[in-house]
Amino acid sequence: MDPRFTLHQWAAWAPGLTDSAAWQDWFAAPCAVVGEDLPVLSEMPAMMRRRVERLGRAALQVAYRALQGAPACPAVFASRYGDMQRSVDLMRQLANDGAVSPTAFSMSVHNAFAALFSIARGDRSNYSAVAAGAETAECALVEAIGLLAEGAPEVLVVYYDEPLPEPLQGFSPPGEFLRAWACRIGPATESGIGYTLQAPVAPADVDADADATTAIPADLQLLRFLTGAQASHRRVVEGRQWLWRRA
Repeated sequence: MDPRFTLHQWAAWAPGLTDSAAWQDWFAAPCAVVGEDLPVLSEMPAMMRRRVERLGRAALQVAYRALQGAPACPAVFASRYGDMQRSVDLMRQLANDGAVSPTAFSMSVHNAFAALFSIARGDRSNYSAVAAGAETAECALVEAIGLLAEGAPEVLVVYYDEPLPEPLQGFSPPGEFLRAWACRIGPATESGIGYTLQAPVAPADVDADADATTAIPADLQLLRFLTGAQASHRRVVEGRQWLWRRA
């Protein structure tokens, strides 16, 4: 399998960061991201849009934008925790009332946003939902590269996360905020982006979920590399080293 790909289109969203120019400025000088605004998500029918909370709106907004103008293709939706706020609300409802709303439960499962995206667009392309702990963003790209190797002309990758709600907030990695990004990738030709996975190069390397100086979440460090001009991006986590290179 050729572990390389090319980036065809990308989109990202967070409060106050709604287009590529704003994100490139933020990547150059990261700062705190706060706000309660929501994506408009006008692409989705209103009846379906009303079922989606903040995290889902962010995920679906970037999915639509990254696929804009392109034919349907397989999709990989990825999130470390998914819509945990909805899950916590359901568990509290179950504890208090002994029952939960079937509609709310259907939107709490990890593949809910991918399914809604598929239904809203009438798209029968295959999709998957990935959760791989601290390496979720990396594993989502590996899943997409595998689909390219199987013959898919393009694959859509959608990543989304937000800080964990009470009583789980202590498990949130540093620098967390509501965010989502998506990229549409295709097979590499003479050049492209590829990766290797190997042991850390030095015993002193330590696991890290975020940049030590800027506290940029790890997935956004990867996006900064994918959309920028860096020659390489290295990350060590749980005893493994991910090394991404631009050829």
